[in-house]
Amino acid sequence: MKINYNDRLTKCKPSKIREFNEKAREMGAKYFLTLGEPDFDTPDSIKDALLNSIKKNHTRYAPTVGVSSLRNKVCKFENRVNKVSYQADEVLITSGSTEALTACLFTILNEDDEVIVPIPCYALYEPVISFCNAKFIALDTRPTFQIETNKLANLITKKTKAILLTSPNNPTGTIYDNQTLENIYQLVKGTNILVICDNCYDQLIYGKRELGFSKYQDIKDQIVVCQSFSKPYAMTGWRLGYMLGNKELCQKVSIIHQYMVVCVNTFVQDAGIAALDYEPKEMISIYEKRRDYVYERLIKMGFDVIKPNGAFYLFPSIKKFNMSSFDFCYKLVEKKKVAFIPGDCFMADDYIRISYCVDDNTIKIAMNLLEEFVQEINY
Repeated sequence: MKINYNDRLTKCKPSKIREFNEKAREMGAKYFLTLGEPDFDTPDSIKDALLNSIKKNHTRYAPTVGVSSLRNKVCKFENRVNKVSYQADEVLITSGSTEALTACLFTILNEDDEVIVPIPCYALYEPVISFCNAKFIALDTRPTFQIETNKLANLITKKTKAILLTSPNNPTGTIYDNQTLENIYQLVKGTNILVICDNCYDQLIYGKRELGFSKYQDIKDQIVVCQSFSKPYAMTGWRLGYMLGNKELCQKVSIIHQYMVVCVNTFVQDAGIAALDYEPKEMISIYEKRRDYVYERLIKMGFDVIKPNGAFYLFPSIKKFNMSSFDFCYKLVEKKKVAFIPGDCFMADDYIRISYCVDDNTIKIAMNLLEEFVQEINY
């Protein structure tokens, strides 16, 4: 039997990140600093809320847009943390930020629309945009990882539908500074361009917290926020997130959302209410110490690397080694059984991503073995 698949599927390739991670496992890697999954357990208060919800038989369908108690809680949370004002009908509860972002792009994009995406970037964006028959427009931010206004302005055309911002960024950990945000605001104000904020790592910030792009409430109708419970609360497997947008957009996106997932698990939403009361300060403190340790080790080894202010990744340059990121990472697995993610997975082949959301001992061993590897290839 021959199946004629959707032609657009040919543009969508499996995740290179997970593909490399599995390949490294097959090659016998022992130390994985690859996936962005917290090594902490979900806090007890969140797990207890889920168990209590099940005991109360909250196991039936939820409203497509999400239970009102969680949507109202999101509004209060966003007002407290990000100083923005949303009503419950401007909140859509989703199966993680991935579904929020995908449903949003499916809703807004028409053929040949353009989405400007700063690179390096998360691997999800380009395939989903391509599946919508729209165009992924790369904005190279190397080497500073900040957005240069003139570069962005030169990419904006009549077909620009949206700009996609991820801050703190995956894979770089960079937070866009206030001047960068202000410049973007001035460029989009008064246009029909949407600014989609993937705020997956928004709570994992080290040092003084600055407000993100959603602070520009005078253009609130142009802003879409996609948020996840996965990273700050160690809830990756719970698949819970939300989207913030104007009421009309939320209604339109909820149609796609309905046909993709119907609704998010009712009892998981109840747990989400408890999560928004949890302060992940202890996790953040541990991540910060790990960041400092890995950064200092990389500097001593001679890597060119920017010290990030958020997320849990470092993104050092490997340009001086004169090999591709896949070659570098494959050789590292072969010789030292250490796995990082090649920068090519993020459209930056002269870098590698190191995830430090693993235990301290694994990090220390991996850094020692990386140092040995660097000395050997430099010899």
